[in-house]
Formats: sequence, structure tokens, C-alpha cells
Amino acid sequence: MGFSVLGLAMSLAVFAPNLLLLWFPPRPAIEDDDAPLIVDILERAGQALCVTLPAITVGAFVLWWAVVPVILCVAGYWALWVRFLTSGRRRASLFAPALGIPVPMAVLPVAAFLAGAAWLGNPWIALAAVVLAAGHIPRSMITAGSQ
Repeated sequence: MGFSVLGLAMSLAVFAPNLLLLWFPPRPAIEDDDAPLIVDILERAGQALCVTLPAITVGAFVLWWAVVPVILCVAGYWALWVRFLTSGRRRASLFAPALGIPVPMAVLPVAAFLAGAAWLGNPWIALAAVVLAAGHIPRSMITAGSQ
């Protein structure tokens, strides 16, 4: 345990763009889907873990070269937020594939945290990313299919 400025920065870089939904909600609004309860639980648990664990745990080492995939994933994720905003906030743009990746706005945060686990030498972040993947990716696939 301990405080990691790098972990906090990574968590903020991934989750801060989601605050845009408060001021710029999708049109039309995202309807409630029928995702299984376990998917909801895993998604929320993964989100909570990925926000907190990188900041409150310190890894054994820092692999500076491994920051490159983190930066690429975060940059791609931010670009998808730009796509959402410039599309007129179309709901479909939150779930539309990019470069052949289905639901990239769910996949890229997971990839960023997995890469971040390698970068910060912290297996706890990898575990948090796996939990996030188990909930967020299926939830996004279900929502994409029902919209």
C-alpha cells in the first residue's frame, strides 16, 4: 500500500472524459438494457477498483518503456470521445467499432489499465482491469446490440 502519483494520473486520464456525459449526454439517451446482474456488479466493481487501486498501491518497479502503450490507449480513447462529441453526441458513436475493434470505448480503458499494470509493475492493477473487462465489455456489447 502507498500513494502512487503515476497511478492516480493514469486513473484520471482514463476516467475523467466520462464526466463529459454529465454536460453532453448522448442523443437519444441510453436506454436501460437487460444485462445480467453479475455483469452490472462486475462492471461497477471494476470501475471502482480501476479508479482507486492505481492510486493507493505502489508496484515493485516502473518500466518506463511500458508507458507507450498506456499513452496510445488513452490517446485512442480520448479520440473516441472527440468522435462522440463531433458526431452530435450520437448514442451510436459511443459503441461503434473503430479500426475493427468492437466497442472500443470499453476495450481501450481495459487495455490502458492492463498496460498500466506492466508500466507500474503492479499486478493489482491488472486484476482490477480483468474485473473491469468482465463487466464493462459485455455490458457495452449488450447495450450496443439493444440500441
